Amino acid sequence: MSKFALLCAALAVFSSQSMAWQSATPSPAPQDLQTGVVIPKVSCATQPGQSYALYIPYHYTSEKRWPVVYAFDPGARGIMPVELMKDAAERYGYIVAGSNNSQNGPWKASAEAAQAMVQDTRARLSIDGNRIYFAGLSGGARFASLLAQACKCSAGVLLNSAGFSPSSPPVTGANFSVFGTAGTFDFNYGEVVELDAKLGTLHYSHAFRQFDGLHEWAPARVMDEALAWFRLIAMKQGRDPRDTAFVKEQAAEAEKRAKALEAAGDSYSSWKEYRQAADAFDGLEDAAAFRERAANLEKEKGVRDGAKREQQEFAEQSRLSADISSGLAALRQEGPRSDLRSEVERQISDLRNRAEHEKNPQELRVVRRALGGIFVQAMETGQERLDAKDISHARAYFELASGAEPDSVWGLCQVAAVRALDNDRKGAFEALRRAKEKSKDPAALSARLKDEAAFASFRDTPEFRALLAPTQDPH
Repeated sequence: MSKFALLCAALAVFSSQSMAWQSATPSPAPQDLQTGVVIPKVSCATQPGQSYALYIPYHYTSEKRWPVVYAFDPGARGIMPVELMKDAAERYGYIVAGSNNSQNGPWKASAEAAQAMVQDTRARLSIDGNRIYFAGLSGGARFASLLAQACKCSAGVLLNSAGFSPSSPPVTGANFSVFGTAGTFDFNYGEVVELDAKLGTLHYSHAFRQFDGLHEWAPARVMDEALAWFRLIAMKQGRDPRDTAFVKEQAAEAEKRAKALEAAGDSYSSWKEYRQAADAFDGLEDAAAFRERAANLEKEKGVRDGAKREQQEFAEQSRLSADISSGLAALRQEGPRSDLRSEVERQISDLRNRAEHEKNPQELRVVRRALGGIFVQAMETGQERLDAKDISHARAYFELASGAEPDSVWGLCQVAAVRALDNDRKGAFEALRRAKEKSKDPAALSARLKDEAAFASFRDTPEFRALLAPTQDPH
């Protein structure tokens, strides 16, 4: 049975729940859940091993049904998307739940986490079954798209830094909308941009918003736009009552964004903004002005050049990554200490050196995207080898990944763990000290180090205790 078939089987309960939400009596007020604050951990009543972070709007009442966003982080950090969405959730009236169990790995485990979270929120809260949304980052985005396809109950999906699962691409006739977003330096930026274009040909309600950043959750302002956009689409589809004042407010914001881009000389981005606004407000507001301006801009040389330049960037990223990516794949067959590793290491070093000295912003963006893709490929392959107890190959991949992104705390922690498993105490502590130096969240790093089984033999040493101690301000 395929992964998608397994996921569909695991989530068969969603379809019946979607109908049950509409007919069931609203759940009683959640006496044990505080409104207006982010709750980091809510344990599922029937499955205590499953939990989720939760935000309930301050004015929540069980007398009405509320739209809900179920979010999936690739590292089981449910609180991250909930924190980023909470202000928009309060403003537009959404419940937000982020799984603390779902993460990159087997789909079945994530499906079980999603099912537990849905069942528990349904039991505790009054949820609008017509407005169920899924959101995810990276592998969590691919999982969110699979959920939307499998359950037939989703009104929309927020795809952050990745598109649909390759095993289940988008098809015509879907009943959910798609809001995509990615950082301008994200190695998956091109994938999400090209997905947005494809969704248009398949007649999805769709939107895209970029942000200045890497392969990470979008900032709160983008989450605000996403949840507002989902509300607009819900009004168009009859899932939510029309709010004329809200529609006019959002139309004004869209016009403001488009004009700002045009004033800055970015006619290509402005054209896309006008076109996106025309699609969003068609049927809600007079969208003729948006569509007319998009049509006029489309004739300009700047728009044609912008589209051409964007495609050139995507092609250049692929070219820069190709040889290194092939080398990483070949390492599995030729061994971690072969001459091939030295060649891959040199290629990564050369590319990183180029990034450090590149002065052209557009070229730098492409190089950093390429490095990011190489980093993730090496990390994922290293984890696969580690899961297979192939320590020598895992170490090679994690160290190559750290060469691509030397400041990644995630990469440094994996290097330290695999060195510890390889009986390289000195190398492990070297990577751990650098991870502490680079970490922006010392408490989270300390918790991670305490939980890492590879460091069990270090835990009682002064060196390890020093790593767990708070960093002292030199001033």
